[in-house]
Amino acid sequence: MTKPRLQTLFDQIGANTIDELVKAFYPKVYADQSLSPLFEENMNEIMRKQRMFLTQFLGGPPAMRHRHLPFEITPDRAHSWLRCMKEAFEEVGLNDHPAEDMFFSRLTQVAANMVNTEKND
Repeated sequence: MTKPRLQTLFDQIGANTIDELVKAFYPKVYADQSLSPLFEENMNEIMRKQRMFLTQFLGGPPAMRHRHLPFEITPDRAHSWLRCMKEAFEEVGLNDHPAEDMFFSRLTQVAANMVNTEKND
């Protein structure tokens, strides 16, 4: 049985609010004398990248999901991917690292977001 997907910060905040945040934030950055020299690129492109970053950072669907759409990612396959990752964590000693729980939790969110086919193998 597949565990229900945990609600992420992205789920709680929502894509529209993240979009509004980015739209409110970057005009302030470009107007700030200290920060504006760091942002010579087109503001719209930087805003697009920031939306992608915040979406993924808060547990929303990663941009790589689109690249995986041609493949059937089932809950079973997501679970298998996580099992392999857990084994790799153990192999390199990351299972004893203080950040292991947080890191694996984020990977679990990514795996859940990658599922695009509900049928199991």
